Amino acid sequence: QVPLVESGGGLVQPGGSLRLSCAPSGSSLLYYAIGWFRHAPGKEREGISCIHSRDGSSYYADSVKGRFTISRDLAKNAVYLQMNSLKIEDTAVYYCAAGPTLYEYRYWGQGTQVAVSS
Repeated sequence: QVPLVESGGGLVQPGGSLRLSCAPSGSSLLYYAIGWFRHAPGKEREGISCIHSRDGSSYYADSVKGRFTISRDLAKNAVYLQMNSLKIEDTAVYYCAAGPTLYEYRYWGQGTQVAVSS
């Protein structure tokens, strides 16, 4: 098991920004690909971004492309999701996940709530 520690959720107005962080506890980030997912009430879980920790290659869902940026800080052993220009429809519980590839996730964080509301 690899515990993933998430933080950074909260309440923000439309157009605002938040930064989520995800850190694997007790294990090096270099071993994993990290993905961010979100789950909104009444909707299916959506994969929104992922990054290969070793080479930094990253990918985005169309729903967040141009607004969200995923990055990694190897010194801090953490992955970040910078979310700008937030929309009401971005409201969801956001989860980070870790796995051996960008397509296989074995470990999940506890989730952090992001609420976008005026």
